Amino acid sequence: MSKLSGAVAIVTGASRGIGFAIAQRFVAEGAKVCITGRDAGALESAAKDLGGPDVAIGVAGKGDDAGHRAAVVDTVLGAFGPVSLLVNNIGINPAYGPLGSLDLGAARKMLDVNVLGTLGWVQEALRGGLEDTSGAIVNISSISGVRPAPGIGFYGVTKAALIHLTEELAVELAPKIRVNAVAPAVVKTRFATALYEGREAEVAATYPLQRLGVPEDVAGTVAFLCSADAAWITGQTVVIDGGITLTGAGA
Repeated sequence: MSKLSGAVAIVTGASRGIGFAIAQRFVAEGAKVCITGRDAGALESAAKDLGGPDVAIGVAGKGDDAGHRAAVVDTVLGAFGPVSLLVNNIGINPAYGPLGSLDLGAARKMLDVNVLGTLGWVQEALRGGLEDTSGAIVNISSISGVRPAPGIGFYGVTKAALIHLTEELAVELAPKIRVNAVAPAVVKTRFATALYEGREAEVAATYPLQRLGVPEDVAGTVAFLCSADAAWITGQTVVIDGGITLTGAGA
């Protein structure tokens, strides 16, 4: 596989889970990647697993920290050259429960990380050469951004905002840069454990495809959207959900 040969990618929130699977697929397709996350040790281990410094590096920090975002882009420019792909995978959900009693501080934090942080990453990637490389951006949304998700309602609000941000960026950055999003249902990661732990078979039975997602399901779609095979696709949100939104059942 070499559909991304020569590409230089930043994948945020990628020491494990969906982000790591995306980075792994990118490397397999010929790209060089920089992964980010909070845990320096986990990033070091993940970068080693991806193939080491010739193809993968990690930079630790917080996604809503402008200094961290700038440092990542500067590091990529020094190590691999101009940025050509950006995957905004960072997302947080520190609050569960009804919107009527939602802690507004937690809501602001979600907006800062999930929405404004994403825009900040885009701005830094533009500084890092994304426009010159005619690159691509993929934002990781959620099916909670395309339909109500009681209990994680405000997380869904931020993911809906991310979808609209994707559409706005697709128009503004065309024709040189393509911008798309993916909206997964429940994917088996540590982040989503609370949605299926102890009842995976029960939850999976509500999906037409009779299973939950795995990180590789998302990685394959993201790799496609970043490749020349998707050269005429921009401003779209691809729902990856095992068919669950067709049934009306909960995620």
